Amino acid sequence: MIKIAASLRFMRAGWVLAREGVISALPAEELTGLLAIGHRMASLIARRRSRKVKRSERMSRAINRLGPFYVKLGQFLATRPDIVGRDVAADLSMLQDRVKTFPMQAAIAQIEASLGRRINDLFFEFGEPVAAASIAQVHPAWIRNNDGSMRKVAVKVTRPGLRQAFSCDLESFFLVASAAEHHMPAVRRLQPVNVLENLQQITRLEMDMRLEAAALSEMADNIAGQPGFRVPEVDWEYTGRNVLTMEWVDGIKILDRDALAIAGHDLNRLAVTLMQSFLRHTLYDGFFHADMHPGNLFVDRDGTVVAVDFGIMGRLGKKEKRFLAEILYGFIQRDYRRVSEVHFEAGYVPRYHDIANFAQANRAIGEPIHGQSVESISMARLLALLFEVTELFDMQTRPELLLLQKTMVVVEGVARSLDPQFNMWKAAEPVVGEWIVKNLGTAGFANDMVEGAKGLAGLLRRTPELTVRFDEITEGIRDMSVNGLHLDDDTIKRLAKAQARENRFGHYALWIIAFCCIAIIFRLFSDFYVLY
Repeated sequence: MIKIAASLRFMRAGWVLAREGVISALPAEELTGLLAIGHRMASLIARRRSRKVKRSERMSRAINRLGPFYVKLGQFLATRPDIVGRDVAADLSMLQDRVKTFPMQAAIAQIEASLGRRINDLFFEFGEPVAAASIAQVHPAWIRNNDGSMRKVAVKVTRPGLRQAFSCDLESFFLVASAAEHHMPAVRRLQPVNVLENLQQITRLEMDMRLEAAALSEMADNIAGQPGFRVPEVDWEYTGRNVLTMEWVDGIKILDRDALAIAGHDLNRLAVTLMQSFLRHTLYDGFFHADMHPGNLFVDRDGTVVAVDFGIMGRLGKKEKRFLAEILYGFIQRDYRRVSEVHFEAGYVPRYHDIANFAQANRAIGEPIHGQSVESISMARLLALLFEVTELFDMQTRPELLLLQKTMVVVEGVARSLDPQFNMWKAAEPVVGEWIVKNLGTAGFANDMVEGAKGLAGLLRRTPELTVRFDEITEGIRDMSVNGLHLDDDTIKRLAKAQARENRFGHYALWIIAFCCIAIIFRLFSDFYVLY
């Protein structure tokens, strides 16, 4: 029954996407066979009005109609142009949550169940929702302090039934993704099951408000003492799995230029602060806000940029931070050979390619940029072009770098909206240059030596354990070479069950296709009957 329900949910999603003209608006040049037929049939059943609007608007309308899971899936795929293509990813990046609020009583029930206390014991006053998204909605509330004073807080509450709805929709996608990997070799390289597992992990983290609170807390610790940028303070006493309570931010939305100017804020300084703060979070902390669209950024009375909504965060390791800093600095200095060497040292480009050829490709990106005015140079565009070139040199997809590039596009867009003459490279050079000096100069070499010594000491301490494991592995290989590989009964049973499951997925996929075809044909005949 669960599989049938998942199949029906997926069929409904396909119908909505087809009717809203999303499928017919997707590129079809390389489609063949059943996929090409399906695309033509989707074009026939698309609403006529959908043909008059842009593809991004069609996507937004259909995805918001399908519900929270599809909104989150669209936002996730916007960070994976390697899967959906750059044009579709650009359209999806414009997708915003346009989800209706849910009733006050449902929010109160969520809070009371999560915190184990009655709403009147928690808050002096609890207001109507002021914002809603696919995962949660935000309420203003007031808490009475011990001294009798009042403070205003923002209470973020997850949607009732959210996890069950996500689980059902994910089940339907896993069903089709598994069947596609099994029956369609061309799809396997995209690893749809792996993509869904990644999305599942991200949404599980985002749906637990305690983890968002932890991200806020970690970011606050990282930026302590940095001027010009801050995050709301978390109130842990009023935070649980389904509710996050934090400081209420009284500020002006960062894209309200007129209001910012009237308040006396320096727009150029705000643009510089935003870009430099983002680069510091990325290069120094390796932990950055990955959803910095204008709706999540405010400017308070003191001119400090305040970021909210920490459900989606990005992380970079030491190798990724060095990669980012050196390629940016290399393009600034027009050192294309060094940019190429960094790619090879990081292992992003296979060794069988020639560094000189890769440097030539990087020069083709960098030289046209240096011929432009600094105001027109886009750092995000540079990274996008770089990733396009690296595809020619068999660079493997790096999801964390794609997420970084997507976020940089948004941050750069906000900065330029504040100041159209914003000098991106002048703002970035002090931060990138300082990181290069500290991490790749004498001090950086000394730190690497210390870390190497610690790693060697740890390896020496584990030498007896590693020796025993090596002997066990050697003995196992020797036994296998003499007696062959034998599987126990439990392993054979598990393999048989897995094979049966894959076959069952294939049958479900065929039933889904059959049902869709019947529904489409029925619809076409119905329309024909009405017309004639």
